Amino acid sequence: MPLSLLDPISALILIDLQHGIVSLPTAHPAADVVRHANALADAFRSHDLPVVLVNVSGTPPGRVAQARSTAGRPANWSDLVPELDQQPQDHRVTKRSWGAFTATGLDVYLKQRGVTQVVIAGIATSMGVESTARQAHELGYNVTLAIDAMTDTSLDAHLNSLTRIFPKISETGSAQAIIELLGHPLA
Repeated sequence: MPLSLLDPISALILIDLQHGIVSLPTAHPAADVVRHANALADAFRSHDLPVVLVNVSGTPPGRVAQARSTAGRPANWSDLVPELDQQPQDHRVTKRSWGAFTATGLDVYLKQRGVTQVVIAGIATSMGVESTARQAHELGYNVTLAIDAMTDTSLDAHLNSLTRIFPKISETGSAQAIIELLGHPLA
């Protein structure tokens, strides 16, 4: 669904824009994704709206975790990229699953601040971004996705999320369109 408006208390959630993920080969240049994500973060901060920076470190327990070793990853693999210009008021979430709401306290944090809408971006579209968007939708948030501030390691997976999943659970728009709406939230 196309972008229409933003709730007065919306939050930005940036998914896995960290050294180890951003360095992977992606369908669209990760540098562009990070640039658009940073513009969104600056805009949300300038409107005193919550910015949530999410990274992934490890995997949930179980057989899959045993098969996916983290050995050999560089020490900074889960560190957020400096281009995000993390600020003291930003909320940090470290997840161990695809979605940012699972076992992280993110829902409590957002609800305590009166957030009713989330804008989500990051890497990978079909994994962390889609899982977080699905969870946010199921928790009753209005969901908006910044489509030029996300990419995937697979173009097919990226397009599947954009064309088949996101229209059912969210509105979508460019980072610039979202930034423009910040000045005109739903009254």
